[in-house]
Amino acid sequence: MSKTVIVTGASSGIGFAVAEAYLKRGYNVVGNARTIERLKEAADKLGNPSNFVLVPGDIAKAATAKALFARAVEAFGKVDILINNAGIFIAKPVTDYTEDDLEQLLDTNLKGVFFPSQEAAAHMGANKSGHIVNITASIAMQPNVKVPALLPVLIKGGLNHATRGLAIELAASNVKVNAVAPGIIATPMHSQDEATQSFFRTLAPSGTTGVTDDIVNAVMYLTESSFTSGTILPVDGGATAGTW
Repeated sequence: MSKTVIVTGASSGIGFAVAEAYLKRGYNVVGNARTIERLKEAADKLGNPSNFVLVPGDIAKAATAKALFARAVEAFGKVDILINNAGIFIAKPVTDYTEDDLEQLLDTNLKGVFFPSQEAAAHMGANKSGHIVNITASIAMQPNVKVPALLPVLIKGGLNHATRGLAIELAASNVKVNAVAPGIIATPMHSQDEATQSFFRTLAPSGTTGVTDDIVNAVMYLTESSFTSGTILPVDGGATAGTW
């Protein structure tokens, strides 16, 4: 029987690439995004496969996480993998952050991981099997003076540690919990003008930026491993290796 994956933020960027990769491997995918319109656009790009189920809703709401798992179980029987991908990134000097910035980041980046993970812990724990992968950020492992980003560092850094904590908590249930910490990846989230892209290339010693396949490959490794848990895997051109 095919395995089933839930992917949050599945309508574009890394989430879309991850969903596409699992579908190509014959997995069932339950995709979440804020609106059904964006999910339908993603489904169209993928050829509207019957094993791609769309569940719109605000992932910051516990009800959305519950609906994701309920729909997945209804359609496919159980959930084997959760990819907590939905996220936003707001970089600015600490004194420029607003209360709205904080609320947006807490909603998507913190609540949007906690509620699905809570559902996964109950569901996968009962099945004694499963994988949870959080998409965090390498800048939370190694802050960079060129990119002031206290709130993402605060929240994504907390998620990195929470990944280890949940890995320990769920180990006895045979549920693996890991994270992928991307550096700059070419997605619609980032401006594509040459000046911005040139700056991005200075943020890793490799002098390059990554592509979505780099993250897909890391995710696939983690969810196919039976002996890797509690790992934060940076995929960032060496940016977390030190200074240069």
